Amino acid sequence: MNDQLLQAYDHQLREGAEIGGAATVERLGPLWLAVFPGGRGFISYRSLPEDAQEIAELADAALEHFRERTSATAVEWKTRAHDVPPGLEAVLTERGFVAEDPESIMIGRVEGLAADVELPHGVEVRRAETVDDVWAASEMQGLVFDDPHWRSRAEDAVRRLEERSVASLWIAVVDGVVASAGRLEPVDGTDFAGIWGGATLPEWRHHGIYRALTARRAEEALRLGKTLIHSDSTAFSRPILERSGLVAVSTTTPYVWTR
Repeated sequence: MNDQLLQAYDHQLREGAEIGGAATVERLGPLWLAVFPGGRGFISYRSLPEDAQEIAELADAALEHFRERTSATAVEWKTRAHDVPPGLEAVLTERGFVAEDPESIMIGRVEGLAADVELPHGVEVRRAETVDDVWAASEMQGLVFDDPHWRSRAEDAVRRLEERSVASLWIAVVDGVVASAGRLEPVDGTDFAGIWGGATLPEWRHHGIYRALTARRAEEALRLGKTLIHSDSTAFSRPILERSGLVAVSTTTPYVWTR
């Protein structure tokens, strides 16, 4: 089963599927080079050459591409543990890319997450419907993740809200304060929807709030006809998703170059 899920992931969620919403996309051999609104660069691919020298040459060309585009303030090269390009990590490190914490690639059926969850008294889970909702949620996520770029991500989320994008931001509100938030991003032309950015204030963890937030997003994914959920999960969120039937099919480690 895990092999089938991993094959679905590689076939449906790499290359063009993971750079939807990018402001610009260009091709460089097997690489897809994207820049998102706000200046985040991203490198996607499904496979790489088996020769280490060819990989090094691709990395040099990709880095030069982004150096010439001053709108890109940082660039992520998303590596996966089940890929086997020789020497990739060393190539990236030598060129100034810095490895972030690895995360588990989690996949499972939507129905496993769409369950009734009892919420603590006074907690409301709903879609973010206003610009104020988006900014409050983004600031909270920035605080939890210690993310210095949360404002640019908030601007992107506001743009999506104003464009009535199918992607949505969900929030849990307690006494007017956003205590937890996370995105749902259906992937066009695939069986998948992604759940991203899940964050909860420390004082509201272990109360079932994130689980409820995940369930509501799964219900929305079902309404949109999606059958599979995927997420790159930290050690905090992985146990919650595992209890809902998702399984870890691999790991991913982002390597980030900053201008």
